[in-house]
Amino acid sequence: QSKGKKPLFVQLVLDNIWSLYEAVMKRDKEKIEKIVTSLGLKIGARESRHADPKVHLNAICSQWLPISDAVLSMVCNKLPSPLDITAERVEKLMCVGARTFDSLPPETQELKCAFMKCSSEGTAPVIVFVSKMFAVDAKALPHNKPR
Repeated sequence: QSKGKKPLFVQLVLDNIWSLYEAVMKRDKEKIEKIVTSLGLKIGARESRHADPKVHLNAICSQWLPISDAVLSMVCNKLPSPLDITAERVEKLMCVGARTFDSLPPETQELKCAFMKCSSEGTAPVIVFVSKMFAVDAKALPHNKPR
């Protein structure tokens, strides 16, 4: 960088994104057409003629760099396998609040083994885990409130 050279990431990734952004925002039709054809994309006429250039940019980027594929592949690569879960973790997931695993009905306790096996057999029980997460301002948490 000290000799005026760009890092490899900037040369291969960011420069391409920046040039696309600049071409769309300046409405350089020749450059946009060249980029779209070189990437092999099919952009609809409606998006191309839209008054807001961000619509056109969104249409190109959603085909060129789809976020759903990137997120799914990252989740598959980074999340641990469900087969590696510990028995204590399964018990914590199955219990709500202050209840203990031993206080659950026997039928529910039997699901622990099926939970840990992650079997896809037709006779295996179907177990669904639903988690709801939402953003909360740190100041709204009980331990951060002034007394």
